Amino acid sequence: MGRRKGGKQVRLGGRPPDMRKLAQELEAEMLKAQEALGAETVEVSAGGGAVTVVMTGHQKLRSVKIDPEVLDPDDVEMLEDLIVAAVNEAVERSQQLAAERLGRLTGGLGLPGLM
Repeated sequence: MGRRKGGKQVRLGGRPPDMRKLAQELEAEMLKAQEALGAETVEVSAGGGAVTVVMTGHQKLRSVKIDPEVLDPDDVEMLEDLIVAAVNEAVERSQQLAAERLGRLTGGLGLPGLM
């Protein structure tokens, strides 16, 4: 790699990389990946397909579908529970999708503020 000379790190074999340029390129790639996440979706069902939700990679709920057969006016609580379960699972999967897409760019660096 390098050798110390007079208290300074000397890079052998060429010029040091332009860290500012590399950081700008990484930032541009991150922005593209984050934008693309808005177009990607995850679909999750709960209750054996009774409730299905679709969510974007930005954790925006796109749609909720409810099987009419589960509409029971005497058991609204069950339907509410199914919706909550489906939405929570969709959020989790959406976050996993974002972490996967953005993690490819950061190489698992664990940078603060990034998924």
